[in-house]
Amino acid sequence: MNLTTYLRAGYPGLILLTAEEARAEAKLAAACRDLDRHLHAWSSTDGLVDTGTGQSTACPDPLDALTLVESLFRQEEPRHVVMLRDLQLHLDQSDPLLVRRLKDLLRLAKSAGHALVLTGCRVKLPPELEHEMTVIELELPDTIQLGAVLNGILDSAKLPPLEPAVCESVLHAALGLTTVEAENAFALSLVESARIDPVLVAREKARTLKRGGLVEVIEAGTGLADIGGLDHLKDWLTGRASAFSAAAKSYGLPAPKGLLIVGIPGTGKSLTAKATAGAFGLPLLRLDMGRVFGGIVGQSEANLRSVIQTAEAIAPCVLWIDEIEKGFSGSKSSGSSDGGTSSRVFGSFLSWMQEKDKPVFVVATANDVSQLPPEFLRKGRFDELFFVDLPDSRERAAIWDIVIARLGRKPAEYDTVVLARACERFTGAEIEAVFIDALHEAFAENREPVAGDILNAMLNTVPLAQLMDGQIASLRHWAKGRAREAGHTNASPRRTGRRVQPEAN
Repeated sequence: MNLTTYLRAGYPGLILLTAEEARAEAKLAAACRDLDRHLHAWSSTDGLVDTGTGQSTACPDPLDALTLVESLFRQEEPRHVVMLRDLQLHLDQSDPLLVRRLKDLLRLAKSAGHALVLTGCRVKLPPELEHEMTVIELELPDTIQLGAVLNGILDSAKLPPLEPAVCESVLHAALGLTTVEAENAFALSLVESARIDPVLVAREKARTLKRGGLVEVIEAGTGLADIGGLDHLKDWLTGRASAFSAAAKSYGLPAPKGLLIVGIPGTGKSLTAKATAGAFGLPLLRLDMGRVFGGIVGQSEANLRSVIQTAEAIAPCVLWIDEIEKGFSGSKSSGSSDGGTSSRVFGSFLSWMQEKDKPVFVVATANDVSQLPPEFLRKGRFDELFFVDLPDSRERAAIWDIVIARLGRKPAEYDTVVLARACERFTGAEIEAVFIDALHEAFAENREPVAGDILNAMLNTVPLAQLMDGQIASLRHWAKGRAREAGHTNASPRRTGRRVQPEAN
């Protein structure tokens, strides 16, 4: 974003979309200095302030403020730029006089070389102004800007500069935060450990993003070795693990876009998303699509922009969207129920997936693919679509080994081959639940679990495949010819259709 270019080109109306008001104002002030423009700032609390002289005129009503602005714009020299803070709150009131006054001022500004600049963290213009103003999104700070914040903290604490390697780690840990949030994280690290620790900064970033409610940083702690089965999917991921490297970029290889995993619940789709971040060695962000949709007009679109901005600031990273069909199922409707919000958000997300140039690898999972609009599945949105089916006997044995080891026991003490045969049609999540039930039974009797405890737990478990037999058959039918198998083909005569082996957990 180059404000100087927009102002020099004579744009009469701009909107700086950001939650960082102070940083936006600093950029605007710098652009005005470069172009020798006279900057004024208005807010309902401070009135209209001449930023050069500090002179202010009280005018809490925006209509009164625009009257003063009109007198400025009727001057031929100097050229003026007027920044209007939080005007969106007044536009939400649908005041026709305010809209009319803005249109008149924009016409005057265009003819005389002046400019109006609105600042705020969201934008929803009335139709009369939509084509009159240009929206500019202020990107989150990069490592250079965060480095200036870091140096300021070190100077104020009278500490020497960080070693280059440590400095790089700290700045990378802070990516995705605003300058104020980063400054707070650096200061907190100093207070807690008397130094700026990248681990503490990353922890504070995770807490900050989670508090926002849209995305959260997940400690993956999982690799491909933690998945039983899904060999085709794991091979595909392994082949792309180095695609984010500098060597791949120099080779001319575009960064992978993402992966859509559909299949039966409990077969390891979410585990695969976590393992993908571990395999790629990238941070993992989890997006809750349900929280993207807000009740205020324009809030949903603003939320999605915030998510995209955060992910691209942290990039390279993995963005995990679980059960994505629940977030976008409404986009198939006519828009009568939500005013078309779902369709607009869905369209914005598709456009970003198609056009994004930042290395954000999207891993989306879905249980009910029939709820997804067809255009979502088109090639170019995702690099590949995998279908995850029930695990076969070999994969179930591998899952038993992983589950038993993860729960602190030795797989060699159990005949996992026999256990795998006994739990046909169980998902990986059900296998884990069975072993946990066996642990509870054995704990109550102050002993270690034995095969009898596990078999009893199996007898008391009705697998999802039995309860959802019809839905599973329909999903397999859909996947045939449309999705790649995540695992090996299951030749069992009891199962039909294209076979994919999932993992569990």
